[in-house]
Amino acid sequence: MSRVGATRTAQVPSAAAPRRRQGFLRTYLTPKQAIPAQARLALAVGSFVFIVGVWSGLAALVQNPLFVPSPYQVVTTWWDMMVNLGFYNDVAWSAFRILAGFLLAAVMAVPLGLLMGSFEAVRSFFNPSINAIRYMPASAFIPLLLLLQGLGEDEKITIIWIGVFFQLVLIVMDIAHRVPAEMLNVAYTLGASRWTVFYKVFLPATFPEVVDALRITMGWAWTYLIVAELVAAEHGIGSFILIAERYLRADRIIAAIITIGILGLITDAVFAVAHRVAFPYVEKVHQ
Repeated sequence: MSRVGATRTAQVPSAAAPRRRQGFLRTYLTPKQAIPAQARLALAVGSFVFIVGVWSGLAALVQNPLFVPSPYQVVTTWWDMMVNLGFYNDVAWSAFRILAGFLLAAVMAVPLGLLMGSFEAVRSFFNPSINAIRYMPASAFIPLLLLLQGLGEDEKITIIWIGVFFQLVLIVMDIAHRVPAEMLNVAYTLGASRWTVFYKVFLPATFPEVVDALRITMGWAWTYLIVAELVAAEHGIGSFILIAERYLRADRIIAAIITIGILGLITDAVFAVAHRVAFPYVEKVHQ
């Protein structure tokens, strides 16, 4: 009996191991299934740890801080930039240009996109030209804008506007176009007026995705910022990067680039919180 009991005990781990593997795969590798919050946090932190580890290894391998500075050197350089070089002033100028260009694009693109997605006549008129312009790189407009607007802030804000507006308006148009017609027809059948259907049915159905679209295109705005500031800018992160390149300061360039990434994460978090607060019913549906 003792031998049989020992044999059964020895077989338990071998049978439990496949079940544990299946449980792991079911929990973490099932498509479109949420994972525990602790796992999400661990994976998020792990991704940054992995990047810093690879970066540190590359710096140790090259052993030339002029071209591949270590993470520690970049952190100390960033602090020196803030304390002694007034880098916070450049960050403020860049943030102003981003907000101005992005808000101008959003105020124009969201209403136009909603109209294009709702009315086929409006879509037929605007869609071909906007579709064509969105393939034109924003940087190609810089010489023309310099002739028309000069070297001031208008040119830089317009570059960001060009980079965001034409993409955003088409995304919003697609969001509005996907609202089921049956949803609106049910409201009409219940006696709702056109205006009531618009602001009580149509807008609540589109705005959650519109906020997501704004969140995505804000990231594009940050990418166009450098393009806008590389030309005749006295202040800004892009101008700072250009000056650092002239003096072969790779540590300052990397620190400035990382600053943009941090600012992008902050703006992304602001949009995520705003979406969660403004549309709690969407969060509940996704959960």
